[in-house]
Amino acid sequence: MTAIVDIILGGTFHAAILFLVAAGLQLVFGVQQIVNLACGSFYALGAYFGITAVAVAMKFGLPPLMFFPVLILAGLVIGVVGLPIERVLRTVYRRDESYQLLLTFGLLLMFQDVFRFTWGATPRTMDNAYMIYGTTHIMGVQVPTYNLLVIAASIGIAAALGLFLQRTKTGRIVRATAENRDMAEGLGVNASKIFALVFTVGCTLGTVGGALVVPSSAASLDMAVELVVEAFAVVVIGGLGSMRGALVGALIVGLMRAASISIMPEMELLSVYLVVVAALILRPAGLFGKVTA
Repeated sequence: MTAIVDIILGGTFHAAILFLVAAGLQLVFGVQQIVNLACGSFYALGAYFGITAVAVAMKFGLPPLMFFPVLILAGLVIGVVGLPIERVLRTVYRRDESYQLLLTFGLLLMFQDVFRFTWGATPRTMDNAYMIYGTTHIMGVQVPTYNLLVIAASIGIAAALGLFLQRTKTGRIVRATAENRDMAEGLGVNASKIFALVFTVGCTLGTVGGALVVPSSAASLDMAVELVVEAFAVVVIGGLGSMRGALVGALIVGLMRAASISIMPEMELLSVYLVVVAALILRPAGLFGKVTA
């Protein structure tokens, strides 16, 4: 029983991080119709910047227990990098998908060099920050309290995003633009501003996810590419453009990964790929994706 609880809690923690990145990917595609291969770079950028922000905060005498809100703030601040990147992407909005993939993949490679130049090739960690908040006992399993804080933060962010899209005027405009850009523009909506907002929000979700993961793992040059693979697995399982799909897909990938690590570590990635293959065969549009004619 404790092994099952451990798998569920570990998988949910990974799913909470993965959901933030996948939600940003889904939001950008749903509104702008761009498959953003650079989403992993935003995740890695948040991780590196989060480590730097905490180190600077500690130098100024910030109590160690305050590093969690510092990480969230760091992710939110560095998320504004999405604004200039969105300006670059405007050149391919109405062009073939191959141009979008090539440009975003190029951005991924460029960010790799930026990380190497700024932070070096050696993985960066936050030392013992992961256990500063101690552990919590849940059904006989010792869980780092930090994991629970991340899960709670992810749930809060998901709820806030849902409320923004469903209950606010700007959120309704975003959804209208996603449904029919030309009609929205005909009614006076400035689609360029909406695209800039949406891409920046999507970028920020990725940077916050990256900032929150660094206490439990190292920030490295490989993390961007590794995350892209998992994020697209979530998208394939849940359905491209679906926020509900991002949530369910992240949970499936997170739990499968945790179960594989616990039972047979060699199957960690293969188990995820098997689920992706099954989804493509049984439901090509994903669990919540729209089936196109």
